[in-house]
Amino acid sequence: MQKSFLSLVFLAAGLFAAAGFCQQPAQPVPNELIQYVRDARKAGEKEGQVQQNATAAGWSAEVVSGAIQAVFHPESADGAASGAPPAGAGEGDSAVNKAVVSPEPAKSAQPDAAKAPEPGGADGGPKLPPAGTPAKPAAVDRGVPNDYEIGAGDELQISVWKEPDASVPSVVVRPDGKISLPILKEVAVVGLTPTQAEALITSQLVKFISAADVTVIVKAINSKKIYALGGVKKEGPIPYTYRMTVLQALSEAGGLTDYAKRKKIYVLRHENGRDYKLPFDYDAILMGKKMELNLPLIPGDTIVVPK
Repeated sequence: MQKSFLSLVFLAAGLFAAAGFCQQPAQPVPNELIQYVRDARKAGEKEGQVQQNATAAGWSAEVVSGAIQAVFHPESADGAASGAPPAGAGEGDSAVNKAVVSPEPAKSAQPDAAKAPEPGGADGGPKLPPAGTPAKPAAVDRGVPNDYEIGAGDELQISVWKEPDASVPSVVVRPDGKISLPILKEVAVVGLTPTQAEALITSQLVKFISAADVTVIVKAINSKKIYALGGVKKEGPIPYTYRMTVLQALSEAGGLTDYAKRKKIYVLRHENGRDYKLPFDYDAILMGKKMELNLPLIPGDTIVVPK
């Protein structure tokens, strides 16, 4: 009985020792990443922005979190209790140099090449963006609906993430349908949606910039308009920024005046080489009747409101 008890004790001790032996050592934070976080903090970046920029460059979230913890919160890092100097004091910071993170889970022996981080870091890791680089927004407001087609006269902003020399803050689409860009010179964009234009510019830029990330924003719409004349409060052109109906266009024009003939309104349209006069009864539409008269407008339509 005593031998069996001792055997169990020795077996349990052996299992605990084996578990401790097999445990992987903690992974130290690379010096390059520590220095990058220091520089980013000096540039005024917040922790979330630093995390996003560094992980976008290819560093694992765990390693980046360890570097941020060491630089932004040295008092909670290893070595702080022994009088570690504040972050940014130099390469000898004990809290920074002792910062470690748990190792990542083992990955496949053949990682996806398209997702592999870009080499070039001083410690053999991913290449980091310059400190102070704005974090890429998760969603982009392109200024127009997704199905909007770019036309001549529209003003665009072309942004290539982390490549200011390839970006253009403002460019007007010429009558020939093209825009002028650095590196690419000329690109035809008329008739394309912003996302289609992004794909076209990206496909041409990748020859010069690896993994180019392009965003096209419509800053001003000058190519598509409708017109309101007569008894409206704001006569003149109305930017055609969405597929508006007659009632919506009248609202964009400020509504009707007191002397407008509300039942005599009509739309003049030129389409496929023919001219059309389309009636519109304002009062009937407001009452929920004759809703088929509240047609979607197309660029070039003119709404006439008799007085």
